Amino acid sequence: MHAGAPPGTLDQATKDFLSARPQLFGIAYRVLGSAAEAEDIVQETWLRWQSTDRSKVHEPAAFLTTVATRLAINVAQSARVRRESYVGPWLPEPVDTTQDPYLGAERAEAGAVEMAVLLLLEKLNPVERTAYVLREAFDYPYGRIAEILETSEANTRQLVSRGRKHLAAERKEAVTPTAHRRLLEVFLSAARTGDLSGLEDVLTADVVSYTDGNGIRGASRIPVVGLPHVSHYLVAFAPRFWPQSQVRWVEANGRPAVLVLSGEKAVALLTADISADGIDRLMWVMNPAKLAPYVASLRA
Repeated sequence: MHAGAPPGTLDQATKDFLSARPQLFGIAYRVLGSAAEAEDIVQETWLRWQSTDRSKVHEPAAFLTTVATRLAINVAQSARVRRESYVGPWLPEPVDTTQDPYLGAERAEAGAVEMAVLLLLEKLNPVERTAYVLREAFDYPYGRIAEILETSEANTRQLVSRGRKHLAAERKEAVTPTAHRRLLEVFLSAARTGDLSGLEDVLTADVVSYTDGNGIRGASRIPVVGLPHVSHYLVAFAPRFWPQSQVRWVEANGRPAVLVLSGEKAVALLTADISADGIDRLMWVMNPAKLAPYVASLRA
């Protein structure tokens, strides 16, 4: 475990857990798309670590990662059933990556944390999603992933390959953060003024607008698809939404984003998936249960 450290002591167990905690959260969040559920996974891992015979554990970080990952898969499997009662589109819970830019990721690009990527990963089954996250975001060896998932290395490679192919088919290459903000600024100006031609200039032909409100008033309960529908929807939406609103530029999931406020109250977080062709996806988080933790992290 650690040279000179009694392996069974709670003090050493706490040190081992705290050292691994950022990565545990990072894995669970990417698998679940929910910071609240990821925190629950981390806490449950801690409880299990406390009750484990730690004298038999030679690699605490590996043990903790295995426990947290398997717990996350179980929660992800049950989440599909629970989300059937969700009203309207479901989007991942946003996180303030300025507080922890990599959310526990070991690779420099901190893969699989952007909102659009997390949304697309939802279409994979939980095991495929987990294999992809461990490989692409954390650079785990295929053999180690196979151990965690209790499968063969050959099957693990297939799982990761499926994830890569799915994302490659569904998503274009993202632009730089600077270009991302620049285009989002142009979009915001056009959206706030109801400028139809301005919107048509920055939206792609197959753009999709998702609004996650879980039934709150004013939130579209179905995705709006295609340039004509999205642009006209935004123009019709503008007089009711923007005149009483202020905006604040923030960062969410590693990309520039816009927090929309009415007075002191946050009413929406706008994030976008942007390629060289323009804005491919608009994602509006309006569910207060998802907005509140994000706003609280900004204040912290």
